[in-house]
Amino acid sequence: MTWTIHNGDCLEVLRTLPAASVDAVVTDPPYGLSFMGKRWDYDVPAVDVWAECLRVLRPGGHLLAFAGTRTQHRMAVRIEDAGFEIRDMIAWVYGSGFPKSLDVSKAIDKAAGAEREVIGSYKATGTARNSKHIGAKTHAAIGEYERDVDCIFQTAPATDAARQWSGWGTALKPAMEPITVARKPLVGTVAANVLEHGTGALNVEGCRVGGRWPANLIHDGSEEVTELLSDSARFFYCAKASKRDRDEGLEGFEARFSPTMGNGIGGKEHDPETATPKRNHHPTVKPTDLMRYLCRLVTPPEGIVLDPFTGSGSTGKAAIMERLNFIGIEREAEYCEIARARISKAERDVSKELL
Repeated sequence: MTWTIHNGDCLEVLRTLPAASVDAVVTDPPYGLSFMGKRWDYDVPAVDVWAECLRVLRPGGHLLAFAGTRTQHRMAVRIEDAGFEIRDMIAWVYGSGFPKSLDVSKAIDKAAGAEREVIGSYKATGTARNSKHIGAKTHAAIGEYERDVDCIFQTAPATDAARQWSGWGTALKPAMEPITVARKPLVGTVAANVLEHGTGALNVEGCRVGGRWPANLIHDGSEEVTELLSDSARFFYCAKASKRDRDEGLEGFEARFSPTMGNGIGGKEHDPETATPKRNHHPTVKPTDLMRYLCRLVTPPEGIVLDPFTGSGSTGKAAIMERLNFIGIEREAEYCEIARARISKAERDVSKELL
């Protein structure tokens, strides 16, 4: 196994890689949601980036790219415009999303300069301060919950207009992320391409779930999701990244809060998933088990996985744990250091297993 991480702009680094030199691209790129006003997330990656991914992939090589539900269409179109064939979309479904919704009633009162009466409070300590326990009460028809350090205050509408629109918001609860499944065009038939380049097919046998054919749906095993599925065992499941998963290998790093996206109750608190400081403070860490499954699905044995948006290195960690090779590109130097430490830890663990 070999791996390397390049610190730099992904388009510039991609242009230095040889053509047809990697077997798969598995990546979690910017979603184009203007996350925290960050410039890197002002749009989904340009066609030029995906065209370079196409160039460095072997014929028939697959690309898996996460996206946001609001911008999946832009991501897929740009990937397709770069020359890829769109083969499918995988939905990663989870029950732990938190609605980032504006309370319309409160907004009306605020615009009118009306003071809302506090009619109750809810003690918020520990994980409950940022958990779904709060979310269950947020949209009560009688008012809205506002937070301070220790309490969530329930307030009542102050104006007739606010009372009319009590219980109305602006967003749905997030419960899935789409993953575009694309493939570089084959040279000849699938059989000929696989024999010549080792790429072009999916590892069905290695990704069966309970003996079943792998599906284009992945879930997190939460009660919310499994209740909806009559037989959840037919689908691969993977929860969001745990603190242990995020921080493995980072024992010497300083713990920090991840950036917040706002949470629909004032927008000043940390997200439920980032409510405690972590050594891996990257805001969008994907779980290793999920990335292992995706790498295994599209990469031939001992193949090379490329991630042009490496972040904190989840794809690289997963690739090494699958005994694959990895090339990562990340613009932010601090995330490169986190990624290197996480991948190094995974490499040490795999080496011990091989002894």
